[in-house]
Amino acid sequence: MTSPVQVIQPPNDLRAKLGGGISADAIARAEEALQAISAQFGDWLQDEMDKLEAARAAIQAEGYTSTTAECLYFRAHDLKGLGSTYQYPLVTRLAASLCRMLDRPEQRMAAPMPLVDAHVEAIRAVVRDKIKTDEHPVGRALVEELERRVTELWA
Repeated sequence: MTSPVQVIQPPNDLRAKLGGGISADAIARAEEALQAISAQFGDWLQDEMDKLEAARAAIQAEGYTSTTAECLYFRAHDLKGLGSTYQYPLVTRLAASLCRMLDRPEQRMAAPMPLVDAHVEAIRAVVRDKIKTDEHPVGRALVEELERRVTELWA
C-alpha cells in the first residue's frame, strides 16, 4: 500500500516584498547603466589580468608555496566570476579550469607549473586577441585541451 503524497506550495512573497515586482522601466534603466559602463570592461579585465600575472610573477620570484599558490587561485577565481560579466565567457571557462586544478589546498601544491602557465597564457591570449567565446575555433581548442589535461591530472 502506498501512502498519498501531499504537495505543499509555500507562498511566494518575493513580489510583495519588491512592491509588486520589477518594472520594465527599472530593467531598461539597469540595461542603460550597464551599457554606459561596458566601455570600461576592457580596462577592468586588463586590471584582473595584471593581478593574475602578478600572482604568477610572485611564484617565479618567491617559489611555489602555499601562500603564492593560494594568491594565484584567488586571482583565477576572480577572473572566473568576472569574465562573463566583462563579456568574455571564454575567460570564465579558462579561469574555471585553472580554479579546478587549484581548488583543493591539499592538491594545489601538486599542480604542475607548465599546466598553470598554459592556463595563464591562454587567458592572456584570448584577451589580447579578443576571443570572447568558445565559438572561435582557436578558443575552443585551447579551452578543451586545458580542461582535458586538468581532468586527466585529477582522474
